[in-house]
Amino acid sequence: MRIMITGATSGIGQSLSKDYAQQGHQVIACGRSAEKLQALVDSHETDLSHPSITPLCFDLTDYHNFPELNQNEPLDLLILNAGDCEYIDDPINFDAELFERVININLISIGYALKSWLKNIKPGGRLVLVSSSASFLPLPRAEAYGASKAALTYLGRTLSVDLAKHNIHVSIVHPGFVETPLTERNSFSMPMIISSEAATQRIVKGIAQGKSEIDFPRRFIMLMKLLRMLPTSVWQKLASRMV
Repeated sequence: MRIMITGATSGIGQSLSKDYAQQGHQVIACGRSAEKLQALVDSHETDLSHPSITPLCFDLTDYHNFPELNQNEPLDLLILNAGDCEYIDDPINFDAELFERVININLISIGYALKSWLKNIKPGGRLVLVSSSASFLPLPRAEAYGASKAALTYLGRTLSVDLAKHNIHVSIVHPGFVETPLTERNSFSMPMIISSEAATQRIVKGIAQGKSEIDFPRRFIMLMKLLRMLPTSVWQKLASRMV
C-alpha cells in the first residue's frame, strides 16, 4: 500500500510510520522538522535505492503551501494524525489566542489537508482521522483541545456518509492516554495510559479490519461513555476529578 501519515516525527505518527514501513508498505511521512524526518528515515532504511519511507517536510498551519501529490501514484491510506494540546488554565480570562492555535492545528488544518489530498485516495482506499477520547466527555481545562477533537469526530462521521458513494472508507481513532511528547507535558494522573507502540497495534488492526471507529483502551473508553450517560450534575462532578 501507499500510505501518507501526518505528524510522523513523534508519538503515534512516528510509530505508525515505522510499523507500516516494516510491513513493506510505501510510507510518506509528514512533519515540520526535516531533521526528525531524516532521523526516522535513517532509523529504518537498509536499502537506500528503494526507500520505504519518503519524508515530506512542511507546516500544516501554512495552509496555502500544502504540497501536491502525484496524481499517478494514488494513496491507499491517508492518516491525518498531527495535532497539539494546550489547556485553558483561567476560563474567566479566556485565552483566545491559545484557543485559535489549537483549533487551527487540530481542525482547520484538516480541512486544508482534505482539500489537498482527498482526491488522491483511490477508490476502495481509506481516510483515517485521529481524534481523541476527550471528544466523548468534557474535561476540565480542555475547552480548546476537546472542542477541536469533538468537531473532528463529527467531521469524520459526516465524511463517512458522504464519501461512501465515492468508495472511500473512513475510520476515526479515539485513543485514551498514550505515551507521547504531548502527554509528557501533562502534570495530572493519566489512567490506563499505554505506549505509542501499543496504540499503533490497535490502530493498524482496526484499519485492517475496516472499523469505522477505533477506540482504546476499551475499559477507559467504556468509562468515558458511561460517565457521559449520567445526569449532568453527576458527570460534571466526576469529570472535574479526572485531570
